[in-house]
Amino acid sequence: MNVTVALVDDDADFRAALTQALELAGHVVQPFVDAPSALARIDAGFPGVVVTDVRMPGMSGVDFFHRLRAIDTDLPVILMTGHGDVAMAVDAIKAGAWDFLPKPFPGEALEAALQRAGTARALALENRRLRAAAHESETALIGQSPAIRRLREMIPMLADTALDLVLEGATGTGKELFARLLHRAGRRSRHRFQLLDCATVPAAIVERELFGRGGIVARADRGTLFLDHLELAPAELHHRLAQFAEARTVATDQRDPDPVDIRIVAAIDDGAATGLPPGLYHRLAGISLRLPTLAEREEDIPLLFAHLAEQAADRHRRMLPALSEAAHAAARRAWPGNVRELERAAERFVLGLEAPSEPSAPDARTLTERLDAFERTLILDAIAVANGEINAAITALGLPRKTFYYRVKRLDIDLKKARGR
Repeated sequence: MNVTVALVDDDADFRAALTQALELAGHVVQPFVDAPSALARIDAGFPGVVVTDVRMPGMSGVDFFHRLRAIDTDLPVILMTGHGDVAMAVDAIKAGAWDFLPKPFPGEALEAALQRAGTARALALENRRLRAAAHESETALIGQSPAIRRLREMIPMLADTALDLVLEGATGTGKELFARLLHRAGRRSRHRFQLLDCATVPAAIVERELFGRGGIVARADRGTLFLDHLELAPAELHHRLAQFAEARTVATDQRDPDPVDIRIVAAIDDGAATGLPPGLYHRLAGISLRLPTLAEREEDIPLLFAHLAEQAADRHRRMLPALSEAAHAAARRAWPGNVRELERAAERFVLGLEAPSEPSAPDARTLTERLDAFERTLILDAIAVANGEINAAITALGLPRKTFYYRVKRLDIDLKKARGR
């Protein structure tokens, strides 16, 4: 991946050479002569990685790192160290620095560090974006897919119209949610949203409990009557709803009916319109809208998952875990139960019952392993600089001879190959 790099080094020649090498590798480089000038340009939204020398006049690279950490603890900082800076580098690593590279270092080492750090930075920023968007969302009609944008636009347009609606969509696509949002957006919000599950209404109580004075339908006067699973209603209820949709009256007898002002929103499963009595369907379908499945709006899944996880965390009074990996993993799964199934998965994620994909580890090595690699590089570089002369390398490293050979053995360094470098 191409990484944005803030490169800080007071050595003009080295800075220019490294800038050129990084740009040739496809990275975007912002070079700075010192830490204060870089601090003036770096904030918590900086999209990349900071690469800085340790020894610089004025503010050292380690002090610079601590200033950056106060701005953003997730900002990766790679330190470029000289031979005498090991202790400083170790302290910085313990405090949260991303990596350190001993000068001179091979280009591949910096490239590998940049790739890991750049990936981690992108994930951290994406996680923040998802959490912020989830926190700010006012409805669960979340997403940027064309179908969802269109549905959001329809709510204020339809909120105060007198037209009834038929909402078609697979299970879990949010038909009841859309109906409630529509109810809340208009003047009917001051009155009841009455839900009737047509699949569970016994035929014997249709007239008395539904259409009598004080019944379910009457209680929705001036509000909204939501008919869920309309296609599963018994034939008697279909017939009676068709009558009511035409007359808009309720009564215990037909001689003295009471008029009611109700908007009807009916929900049916995908493809169920053909199974409804035509007279009923055409009376209710002043407008017909279809809600898309998650498979038809895959690009919305990460943000929707984040929103549902935010709600679950509030509901269970839990800390919201890092979202980015889990949200994007959700986009790679099939959700036949749509939003309802996704909501349950988000809840399990917040409760720790369903682990997300493991995030990319910044560096799988332990601190000891990284220090051993650092020390090994120093020894090999000293031998190379001394043109293979071991005595000269020992002198340059400032080590006792016995200590040098002890470390060579411990680090499994082949001196014959090292001389050949």
